[in-house]
Amino acid sequence: MSQSVLDRVPLLSLRGESKADFAQRFGNSFQQFGFAIVSDHGMDQTLVDKGWTLAKRFFALPEDAKRRYDGKSNGGQRGYTAFGTEIAKGARENDLKEFWHVGRDLPEGDPLADSMPSNIWPEEIPEFLDVFTRLYAEFDRVGAELLSAIALYLGLEERWFDGPIDKGNSILRLLHYPPVSPQAPGIRAGAHEDINLITLLLGAEEGGLELKDRDGNWLPVVPPPGALAINVGDMLQRLTNHVLPSTSHRVVNPPPERRGHSRYSMPFFLHLRPDFIIDALPQCVSAENPRRDLPITAHDYLHERLVEIGLIKK
Repeated sequence: MSQSVLDRVPLLSLRGESKADFAQRFGNSFQQFGFAIVSDHGMDQTLVDKGWTLAKRFFALPEDAKRRYDGKSNGGQRGYTAFGTEIAKGARENDLKEFWHVGRDLPEGDPLADSMPSNIWPEEIPEFLDVFTRLYAEFDRVGAELLSAIALYLGLEERWFDGPIDKGNSILRLLHYPPVSPQAPGIRAGAHEDINLITLLLGAEEGGLELKDRDGNWLPVVPPPGALAINVGDMLQRLTNHVLPSTSHRVVNPPPERRGHSRYSMPFFLHLRPDFIIDALPQCVSAENPRRDLPITAHDYLHERLVEIGLIKK
């Protein structure tokens, strides 16, 4: 359908209104759509631009060079995952994409270090480490600010999430959807919900991202330049006992005249710390909304889901 998300979801400004007003509007958008679009988030645009440039340089490397950094040994949590590896939960066909993961590096001896593999860096692009370490920190900072608004919306202390996401197993994903033929059937990434708390997505040059609304309609998501598209993940849905619902989304093939172009995307999957126990918040449980899920650690939940999407083999 031609209607886009921006026809339905308001564009919010992280700096243009009081924190209380932003929290209410942000939470309302999450509750209604599982999705929000936010401008004025304060990310360093120069650094973002460098990130796009380096991501494109990496994906342009020869296939054998990219496969030197294969992440199979770490469940695809660091380094390179080749084209066609990942599959959406419940899907029949693998996604038409390749990607690179940057995660958090913990110091040797940290109790949580065993649950987070060390980062891998491509030798062919020396600037990669510095730029994406700093960009990861930017996403981390903005994500914490957005979660503080969600805390207020839920009636929690403003910085409630700071502890649960401290040393969180968050992932910065650099995504490349190669060109497809004008006759290509299907979609580039099957309909799915994200595993994590929230996902922060910088807009892609090529369209294709679609959100499923509460009425079952697929709406194109095209954030304004520089804005972040943020969606609820399954961990936040579970923590809020489905008060804030995770939202299905997909990436469809573009119109035939644009299928010869690559699509690049840069989502940041903001995760809880591995030892955090995901259990429904008391204020989200009621007679009308009884507890739906059993408690589980963030690490165990992530492992279950990575098996489901094919990044970890049983």
